[in-house]
Amino acid sequence: MQKGKTLSVIKDYLVISLGLLLYTLAWAVFIIPHHLVGGGVTGISAIVQYITGFNMSYTMFIINAVLLLIALRILGTSFGARTVYAIVFSSIAFRIVPELIPQEFIQQFALDNGKLLSVIFGGALSGLGCSLAITHGGSSGGTDIVALMINKFYNISTGTVIIILDIIIIACSLFIPSEATWGSRFANVIYGYIASGVFSYALDLFMTGQRQSVQILVFSDHYDRIAEKIALESNRGVSVFDAQGWYSKQNRKVLLVVVRKSEMNRILSMIKSEDKSAFISVGSVHGVYGEGFEKIKK
Repeated sequence: MQKGKTLSVIKDYLVISLGLLLYTLAWAVFIIPHHLVGGGVTGISAIVQYITGFNMSYTMFIINAVLLLIALRILGTSFGARTVYAIVFSSIAFRIVPELIPQEFIQQFALDNGKLLSVIFGGALSGLGCSLAITHGGSSGGTDIVALMINKFYNISTGTVIIILDIIIIACSLFIPSEATWGSRFANVIYGYIASGVFSYALDLFMTGQRQSVQILVFSDHYDRIAEKIALESNRGVSVFDAQGWYSKQNRKVLLVVVRKSEMNRILSMIKSEDKSAFISVGSVHGVYGEGFEKIKK
């Protein structure tokens, strides 16, 4: 049991690392080369770098460290442990990864294709990376931490909180000293909003996918064996209802199982292993609250 828990923790850290690498690549390839500003602490750090030349990795670490100290009291030490790792990892990644990417690749893949495609790809890739980190207990830091603190107490989506904060941060890019015209500056703000919007949409999309649940109804003469197998091997609850077939007028038992969508195929395999002729109905459910699922927040 201890070995399984250790492997699970290692998996979490590996996925967090992968997510943060994707997040870093999104900025290093698509956003920074165009001198654009996205949202979050990364956006603030980019503004500081454009104005002063101070490497954004250091600014990210300083701001995130302060926010983390606040979050530790609200979100708990288990979240903090993973996020400490995430903050250190992302700061190092933003210091090292941009220098490892060939300039020719950035030129051909991002700069030559224009700002619009870059902010779309950059927003989607950073949203995917951030969602991987958050769903495994970590965070790229910054406004993600603020969003998670708010989400802990209120049913407001993480993406919604982030985009509100991003609107303010991106608007501040108007005041970056530059020889560009005000029209060009406003255009860059719009591109920043597009990147932030794509990021938030991708974040919500990927995170909702992780939380989606399904409701399975099982009609079988071997309902008892199926229920026992699901309860023992999947650690999910099973409810048994009395029903009557209207055509046959026979009394039957119906099983009700609610599981995560990612668990569905495993549950279906269990059912078929006990009764190949079982009649099964699967439906998506909008929200599931209770032990093993979501919590209702006040």
